[in-house]
Amino acid sequence: MNTAPLPIVLIPGFMLDETLWDDFVHNYPEDRIFIRASLSTGKSIAEYASYIVENLPPRFILVGFSLGGYVARAIAEAFPERTAGMVLIATSLREDTPEQQALLDKASLTALQGDFKGFSDAVLKPSLHASRQNDQELIQKIRDMGKHLGAEVFRAQALLDRRDITLSPIACPLLVIASEGDGMRGLNESREINALLGGDFVTLGDSGHMLPLEQPLVLARTLSVWFNNNHL
Repeated sequence: MNTAPLPIVLIPGFMLDETLWDDFVHNYPEDRIFIRASLSTGKSIAEYASYIVENLPPRFILVGFSLGGYVARAIAEAFPERTAGMVLIATSLREDTPEQQALLDKASLTALQGDFKGFSDAVLKPSLHASRQNDQELIQKIRDMGKHLGAEVFRAQALLDRRDITLSPIACPLLVIASEGDGMRGLNESREINALLGGDFVTLGDSGHMLPLEQPLVLARTLSVWFNNNHL
């Protein structure tokens, strides 16, 4: 007896909303149920995880991008019996350095003092592949997502404590995806995840950090093949 494929939970990254996945879903080669999670409610990784799981079916596959990878790992740690598989994209095991946290603290205070209009080109361009850094349509799409989420969400995400999430091997099938051109979360950080948590490892080319936006077709095909190979 054939069973329906498990739903795929898509968790976005820092100051990115559910529309991050539009092109990925459009390019996915098969019929699947996609559940687009939000990181707009909560003040901690654990709270994000708890809020997302409240709205999920009994079994699911997690796909976490960047900050969403931290949340996916927290869900898998808290609900291993419900997590059938997990994909971690352009993410890390590391917490922010003191220097990075100081910059985020300053930026979060500035955001709350005025109308938050999203990130500047100077902030956004380094997150993209060199070939896309003058793509104003792409840059504006990222900026609009941040503006949509607003200053309060920015402050909550900027102040997140990313420590003390599982470093134990993951019981379910795991895929770690890295980008060769990721200037924010480099290959070494993805290799650390693979070394400590196990699973499979794939590196994709011609993209910066924003894989779901820069290479949605390649990402969709990669996940489809991996899910099918692992009977998910």
